[in-house]
Formats: sequence, structure tokens, C-alpha cells
Amino acid sequence: MPVITIDGPKMTKDQKAQLVKEFSETASKIMNLPVEAMVTIIREVESENVGTGNILLCDRG
Repeated sequence: MPVITIDGPKMTKDQKAQLVKEFSETASKIMNLPVEAMVTIIREVESENVGTGNILLCDRG
């Protein structure tokens, strides 16, 4: 059972549904496995919880 993990910003339910659909269908084709075997986990990450270089993502200009 392949697991697809997506870390990203807050999204709408429709955006999440589209990501799950497209990622799982693409992975299914590439791996030659049924789409039902795919598990997708979406973790929404606030920009204040991510640092790039020496600053928080939310503080980038």
C-alpha cells in the first residue's frame, strides 16, 4: 500500500479532493497498482511553522 504524503498550505476541501484524485490516479498508473491501493495524507502547514534559510516563511517579502 503506497502512501503519498503532501505537506502544504491550507487548502479548501475541493483542492484537497483534486490533489488526492490526481496524485492517486497518476501513482496508480506509474506503479501499475489499483487506485484503491493508494493512501494519501495531507498535512496543512502554517507559514509561521516553516523556516527557509534563517527566516520564517511568513516573514519573506
